[in-house]
Amino acid sequence: MNLPKVLESETVYEGKITSIRRDTLTRGDGKTFVRETAVSGDAVGIVALDEKERVLLIRQYRHPMGRPVWEIPAGRMDVDGETPEETALRELREETDTEADSVEFLTLFLNSAGWTTERTYVYLAKGLKDVPEFQRENEEADIEKKWIPLTEAAELVRSGKLDDAKTVIGILLAYDKQR
Repeated sequence: MNLPKVLESETVYEGKITSIRRDTLTRGDGKTFVRETAVSGDAVGIVALDEKERVLLIRQYRHPMGRPVWEIPAGRMDVDGETPEETALRELREETDTEADSVEFLTLFLNSAGWTTERTYVYLAKGLKDVPEFQRENEEADIEKKWIPLTEAAELVRSGKLDDAKTVIGILLAYDKQR
């Protein structure tokens, strides 16, 4: 495979969560082409599974979609020096007031390899217990929580009623693992 070479790179937008980089590339044939990349930090998703094989879902407003979305708890890896496992445990506490005895790595996926650098680590959390309520802000202030059987969650994924990528991937992998 003839890998393109970056001739020029510039940041055309710098935001709080994402920046946009514009690269000019060549394949060495004298022609150039431009690709724009959303540069973003990595994230985690957590399939929290209780002893009754119920999964914890949260519903929160997702501005890019313009609507609330049911999904597994998740969050950005935005604390310096924090491992993906530590981020998963922290985000589970912050978003759901739930603590896990352990998290098990399920997978790492590229969110959309054609336009963003973001990757998401997905974990299965077990040994769950309630903890004091976390003070949430912005869209997280209105998070709704619900527990549903893992088999039902897998059916909701298959029917398209659960349509968030990390949720689809996490639920199907957890369902497969429990079988």
